[in-house]
Amino acid sequence: MSQRLIYLDNNATTPTDPRVVETMIPYFYENPGNAASRNHPAGWVAEGAVDTAREQLADLINVDPREIIFTSGATESDNLAIKGVFEMYARKGNHIITATTEHKAVLDACKKVEKMGGEVTYLEVDSEGLISLEALEAAITDKTILVSIMWANNETGVIQPMKKIGEICAKHGVLFMSDATQAVGKIPVDPKEVGVHLMAWTSHKMYGPKGVGALFVNRKNPRVKVTSQMDGGGHERGMRSGTLNVPGIVGFGKAAAIAKEEMHEDAARLAKLRDKLQKGLMDVLEESYVNGSQEHRMPHVTNISFKHVEGEGLMMTFNQNIALSSGSACTSASLEPSYVLVALGLGDDLAHSSLRFSLGRFTTEEDIDATIKQVADGVNHMRELSPIWEMYKEGVDIDAIEWSEH
Repeated sequence: MSQRLIYLDNNATTPTDPRVVETMIPYFYENPGNAASRNHPAGWVAEGAVDTAREQLADLINVDPREIIFTSGATESDNLAIKGVFEMYARKGNHIITATTEHKAVLDACKKVEKMGGEVTYLEVDSEGLISLEALEAAITDKTILVSIMWANNETGVIQPMKKIGEICAKHGVLFMSDATQAVGKIPVDPKEVGVHLMAWTSHKMYGPKGVGALFVNRKNPRVKVTSQMDGGGHERGMRSGTLNVPGIVGFGKAAAIAKEEMHEDAARLAKLRDKLQKGLMDVLEESYVNGSQEHRMPHVTNISFKHVEGEGLMMTFNQNIALSSGSACTSASLEPSYVLVALGLGDDLAHSSLRFSLGRFTTEEDIDATIKQVADGVNHMRELSPIWEMYKEGVDIDAIEWSEH
């Protein structure tokens, strides 16, 4: 019998909770209605199910259900928020502020805004992965319409000082948007409490199905408007046209209801397992470094670099048994180090040697024990084969060597 795959890539996507799947099933065939079909019972049932899910999501983040817009996922929500605000508030200004460590969905939407004539300031982060509040305030001009800062980083789990950012935005009368994809459902997230006016997140990072997400849009003080990016039918209060994915939305709602009930317990359990994993690896592997703030981060994530070990190669030693991510991203034909880790000040070598461990609801203590053993074995094996590690162990200052191009 083949070994069960140990799944530690929950920041990429979570397994769908069986309780969520069970809730969705009737909406595939027993209740097949379109939520926009207002003239027969099947449509009414679908519309009622969507309303319930909207309430479950609103309840999780403590907002009015009318402030929840359904989308196909966080990427669409990010695009709708950034481009939608840019177009809607064009008369007020054309300047957006974000951070260099944002998800590509935000960075690429901002690049598109620049092509449309907008100006974007990309704030640097410190070695902990946190933005400078002083730099943020200094970047705001009378043309600034939006600040977009992610709640928690997908690679390091680092949580930004949301309330302080919200206070700066409020002081200058600027809208505050957050990609909270990695935070919602895992830690308490209350956009109104911290002064966030638009917030994107998705179902499949919180044990719901893929292909459905949401955007919170503040209705009062201030009333936020966004220009629709998808035309046809005027669904979702005119902000996002398209037939609603009823089974997906029902599942998203159920995932939110479960998160509200179990989030604190899950977080406490996962923080213990994460700390055990981190300590287990650091204790047996010298020259190992945790990337990003260990104080301000998500309870289920740790990102560790193993010096003089290439992350992709290391993963090959155990990727039949353990699913996780390395600090390299395959872009076109080149293997680039993670831009998030480079932004923290890591050299290419350490960025290339990092692994992201993101635990989840179904992670067990046995999984952690097995992972510590297999990753440690893999690192030791790779180092044994490495002439650079041998030189390092002999006391050669690797960083001082000038390597020839030939």
